[in-house]
Amino acid sequence: MTAVFDVLTEAFKGTPFEGCLWVVGGSVRDQILGVDDGSDIDLVLEGSAEEAARYLFESGVSSIPPVVYPRFGTALVRVANLDIELVTARKESYDHNSRKPFVEPATLLEDAQRRDFTVNTLLKNLHTGEIRDPLGTGLADLEGRILRTPLDPAETFEDDPLRMLRAVRFRWKLGLTPVEGLYQAIQAKRERLTIISMERIRDEFLKMLKLPSAPEAMNDLMTLGLFRFIAPEFEAMPGVEQGDYHHLDVWNHTLEVVRNCSGKPTDGQTLRLAALLHDVGKPSTRTIDAEGRTRFFGHESLGAQLTVGILRRLKLSNDDIEPVSLLVKNHMRLGSATKFSKPAARRLMRDLGPWLLHLLDLVDADANALKKGVRVFDLGQIKSVLDQVSLETPVEKLDSPLSGAEIMELTGLVPGKRVGAIKDILADAVIQGTLHPDDKDAARAIVLGLESTDKPESS
Repeated sequence: MTAVFDVLTEAFKGTPFEGCLWVVGGSVRDQILGVDDGSDIDLVLEGSAEEAARYLFESGVSSIPPVVYPRFGTALVRVANLDIELVTARKESYDHNSRKPFVEPATLLEDAQRRDFTVNTLLKNLHTGEIRDPLGTGLADLEGRILRTPLDPAETFEDDPLRMLRAVRFRWKLGLTPVEGLYQAIQAKRERLTIISMERIRDEFLKMLKLPSAPEAMNDLMTLGLFRFIAPEFEAMPGVEQGDYHHLDVWNHTLEVVRNCSGKPTDGQTLRLAALLHDVGKPSTRTIDAEGRTRFFGHESLGAQLTVGILRRLKLSNDDIEPVSLLVKNHMRLGSATKFSKPAARRLMRDLGPWLLHLLDLVDADANALKKGVRVFDLGQIKSVLDQVSLETPVEKLDSPLSGAEIMELTGLVPGKRVGAIKDILADAVIQGTLHPDDKDAARAIVLGLESTDKPESS
């Protein structure tokens, strides 16, 4: 990050822009905090951002022509392989039905007043290094870890409702305490989120989910009533008691599972989404049996269906959705038998494919969120069997030794369900360990035996 600042500083030396450019926002905040969080680099000036950006391109510093947004007075360039946004200091006014503002040139003070939070209003002069606090509260709020809006929070959230989600994210990312009235303003203005695109809501939500403090951020979304704009299905989870091995309701158990994913080998978006969604099917499947025990029959299958619907609504790609749904559907699978067998291992390896380690991490996180001292399966024994089986038979071999074409050539069958059924029988024999995946001769013998058995006797 330092290198790009050096390039920019040198590029503008001796130009009318020298001394007039200010780094603003997250990168200044993070420098003061002593962290390099990879925040976007924004430069603001009381002048033409487009002219400054064009100068960088014409002097060979930017590798791309400026991408200009005249309505907002911004221009995007790329320097040292990083995107840099130059911004003309501006003030904004909003139409009630849109978060896109009407803008006009303004002073640095007015520019600071239209930003989201005081900790993001600090300026650092590109050339002199001077730190400027236009509002007079940004440095103190950063030092005191205070989350405050430059203007009245109701006005700030009315103008740009996405800032309500950003408030939750920054609170838990930076360890800030909201000032009195800020969270109340979110509750009062939350319906304004209906004007925000789902893509922008999704991006803020996923940024929260990746935080070490994701459970706290998720709980804020719940208590503030913001999940109805993200995934209203979650709102049914608080208060759903589980009984048996559980000491927490469905929602608080879910938060504990998300917490337990931190530091796992597969920790990332897929695992955290699966942790958050793994029990989303429980509220709709809760029953009490004759002995008074709480049951959630089929919650994993329903949860997988709900997962697909929720993540599609959030505009995630199928490549992102499918593994999460797969993990949700299979998260109860390892607790169904007292001992994990080799056939079960082969079947699990085949069904989960590259997501097997994610499933092991998910079920471990789930198990560690049960009552203290409760363990419903032996993960060590499961991993031992999986390791042994993977050495004996790689996962890509866990299939029929014969292709459909080979089966049709052998039997004279035409393409259809019967060919698929025979392939499944051979694959199951491989899974059970009674047929080696490379033994085509034995597979042919099985097929011929099947066809002989299934043919009607001659009269």
